[in-house]
Amino acid sequence: MMAGRFVGSTDPIMELLSASITVDQRLSEVDIQGSMAYAKALEKAGILSKTELEKILSGLEKISEEWSKGVFGVIQTDEDIHTANERRLKELIGDVAGKLHTGRSRNDQVVTDLKLFMKNSLSIISTHLLQLIKTLVERAAIEIDVILPGYTHLQKAQPIRWSQFLLSHAVALTRDSERLGEIKKRINVLPLGSGALAGNPVEIDREMLRSELEFASISLNSMDAVSERDFVVEFLSVATLLMIHLSKMAEDLIIYSTSEFGFLTLSDTYCSGSSVMPQKKNPDSLELIRSKAGRVFGRLAAILMVLKGLPSTYNKDLQEDKEAVFDVVDTLNAVLQVATGVISTLQINKENMEKALSPEILSSDLALYLVHKGMPFRQAHIAAGKAVHLAETKGITINNLSLEDLKSISPLFGSDVAQVFSVVSSVEQYTAAGGTAKSSVSAQIEQLRELLKRLKEQA
Repeated sequence: MMAGRFVGSTDPIMELLSASITVDQRLSEVDIQGSMAYAKALEKAGILSKTELEKILSGLEKISEEWSKGVFGVIQTDEDIHTANERRLKELIGDVAGKLHTGRSRNDQVVTDLKLFMKNSLSIISTHLLQLIKTLVERAAIEIDVILPGYTHLQKAQPIRWSQFLLSHAVALTRDSERLGEIKKRINVLPLGSGALAGNPVEIDREMLRSELEFASISLNSMDAVSERDFVVEFLSVATLLMIHLSKMAEDLIIYSTSEFGFLTLSDTYCSGSSVMPQKKNPDSLELIRSKAGRVFGRLAAILMVLKGLPSTYNKDLQEDKEAVFDVVDTLNAVLQVATGVISTLQINKENMEKALSPEILSSDLALYLVHKGMPFRQAHIAAGKAVHLAETKGITINNLSLEDLKSISPLFGSDVAQVFSVVSSVEQYTAAGGTAKSSVSAQIEQLRELLKRLKEQA
């Protein structure tokens, strides 16, 4: 590639450090796609004759076939996917292959390839993500009558519907889906035709390139186009947030599946055993999802550090972007499908959920009882706290306090206080939008179904 300028051979260790073919050969198909479009533009610009164009297109089709069949032969001098494809094209059609790079640089070529790859990849990721959201929503619709304790600080807080828990994760994931859609807008800007940094000197028709490669618009400035990796950072940022949401869901399910909680049982399909303890059933699928969040964030942190110290236009440092993108794409595709499998196959243990609904979980309802009797909430909160303390002192549950006990705290307590100690009544009072009452949860389900339709259209 640099034979005209350099004398002697490159240090073999330097060649290994510089070569990216083992990583970026994954761009083989989009690289050929970009080259076909560029060849057509060169023919329109008068650089290629029709006969030369036909030769180049035929050769590129042959190379594409070799890659798809797994018979393309990478050799030691193939530094990257671009030089590999160009070398093979010359072997197939001769010196006319050298015309293909007229006015084009690997700088605008590689960023175009990466954007083409990411456009395809994001559509697949979006499809998997929407399937996970749909699985959560439809399960919530089926199991809407199941009630369990809700937790704050990992302590029992208030009763909620199981569906409310499932939907809380679904809603977070819809934001991730929306963010993926936003990234697509900025990926969908064509950099090809920017050259090394100054632009294209052969009057290439960039609008033709945009149309051929199905981009929405053309980059505005050639220097920015060859160096900007904002779209990579955005993708890795969104992926990190998505993985954090999945990690939280995984952690919740891990806790709920322990024998100490026993709220759900994971399918054997997504668990493993112990090499020592035969009784163990480990939630490996969820633990791996949780761990992958750190891996994805690491990729984001690494690329930010790469970009932080760079001057304008292309620098070799940017070679690091592709490995990060490939790894995160693969990670998201795997964890989203596994998460969907876990959610669709787990079995809830309704009896254990009901047993965990201990009376003290209704302490805030006791305070609300007094509020409805006219007591200011702050005072009602104190009174309910005193009732909790009194029950603890007596060694009984709060619902077993006598009316006389409660009246010693406030004369507003009456015989109707017994109605407070019902978990169904408790969840049904949260009728405001977004709450855990059945009517509110049903409304959430319908809204999410409508949102899924819109997100699917954008995917």
